Amino acid sequence: MTGPGDDRLLRWSLVAVWLFTGIASLIELNGQSREVLAAAGIASPPWLVQWLIAGGAAADLAIGLALWCRPGRASYACALALMAVMTLVATVLQPGLWLHPLGPLLKNLPIAALLWHLHRRAAP
Repeated sequence: MTGPGDDRLLRWSLVAVWLFTGIASLIELNGQSREVLAAAGIASPPWLVQWLIAGGAAADLAIGLALWCRPGRASYACALALMAVMTLVATVLQPGLWLHPLGPLLKNLPIAALLWHLHRRAAP
């Protein structure tokens, strides 16, 4: 069983994942972010690609800030829901990501477990 200090460490690791993912998506707006969508068959119109990347980055940043500033059941549930939706969309668009050696989708399973653990331990 983990204690409050352990839960803070778990939460801060999730904050880092979401904030840095959002920042990296924006930094790579015209690089890797665009390539991920192109590999899924979404390469045009350019405004849509940019909107999808910026929207995903904004969602990641919002979740990261919520986990940082307002930790609790609501933020853990929102993070879990967003991750589930993004994982489902990625699975439909690029199912091969489940077999990628670096595990871009597979990593969501332990993240979901952490979120569920924190959600259960948070005050109602």
